[in-house]
Amino acid sequence: MKRCIVGIRRPGELEVAAKGRDVPTVWFPSMATMAAVLSEDNRALLRIIRDAKPKTLTELAALSGRQVPNLSRTLRMMAGYGLVKLKRNVREIEPITLATEFLVVLD
Repeated sequence: MKRCIVGIRRPGELEVAAKGRDVPTVWFPSMATMAAVLSEDNRALLRIIRDAKPKTLTELAALSGRQVPNLSRTLRMMAGYGLVKLKRNVREIEPITLATEFLVVLD
């Protein structure tokens, strides 16, 4: 699984040309947002998706012990940051992890 480099950039903050190999690929608007998105529960959810490869949100709900509406909301938010991909299959949605390892770059 690909390592994801994350950073903090407040809205309206100028983009600084980062150098080197630790250039963030995912930006969060605040530390609090990053902590919420990359919480222990959400990282465990990413590991379940990576390891079990569920084909539907219902299957993922059974594996994770979470309700489908809560999973859907969490996964849409993670998809917005590029951490998961939600692949639509006719009537079902298949979650696919894009990153499960994170390197946080501060200042």
